[in-house]
Amino acid sequence: MTEQQATATPIVDDTNHNAPTTAATAPAASPTATTPSGATATEPANDGAEHSPILTLDNVSYSYVKGGKKVIRDLSYSFESGRVYAITGPSGAGKTTVLSLLSGLTSPTEGRILYRGQDLAKTDRYRFRSHDIGVIFQSFNLLPSLSVEENIILSMDASGKQFDRPKHDIAVDLLAKVRLAQEYANERILHLSGGEQQRVAIARALSYDPDIIIADEPTGNLDMSTQDDIMAIFKDLAHQEGKCVIIVTHSPDVAEQSDEVFQLAALRKR
Repeated sequence: MTEQQATATPIVDDTNHNAPTTAATAPAASPTATTPSGATATEPANDGAEHSPILTLDNVSYSYVKGGKKVIRDLSYSFESGRVYAITGPSGAGKTTVLSLLSGLTSPTEGRILYRGQDLAKTDRYRFRSHDIGVIFQSFNLLPSLSVEENIILSMDASGKQFDRPKHDIAVDLLAKVRLAQEYANERILHLSGGEQQRVAIARALSYDPDIIIADEPTGNLDMSTQDDIMAIFKDLAHQEGKCVIIVTHSPDVAEQSDEVFQLAALRKR
């Protein structure tokens, strides 16, 4: 695990998942970089291979209204395929804001968000969200009136993608990938434990085979054993399937199990 740091000025508590919350700065991709606020960051050691980032924050700034006070300022960071990233920091440090930007739900006021080198502002962001990135919500956001399989297939239908196998077969395979037996396919969501619902949420996010998985506090309400099992799933997705996995977490254990930590730290009051 390697660690990079950014600085952030808290605006409000980031438990509000509907809007950006903080100002942040982060290093560019140099071996040692200094942010505008003076924080330093060290890149992980080069293993000899060249990797192109799949998702990039390129000098991103954000304000609620045009010309208003910036709540995100000059944030730069790159994410690669095949790695698990943990975004950490105290409440109010900007984690939810970063997730909103990365997932295409929020557009930067300045700067660019790049997917495979292409500016999201100049592409179809709905297609990006429904084809290329899968989001796992903190509260799961599963539909309780539907079965496990119906929740997964609904996500496949919403993506608009064409599949070369029956959707039922894909759903069953996804359940196996998240370590749930086939018998769970017909279970109602309300009958599942928190850990089981989290696994279904992961399977749903994988249903249209996105390149990037973003998870908001995926282990926050789970016991340690289940947390480790969920992290093993994420690591398999990154290391065996080549996906980019980005996790927002307060858990030091989750951060320790990740390949790289992007730490958002609040600025001290002067």
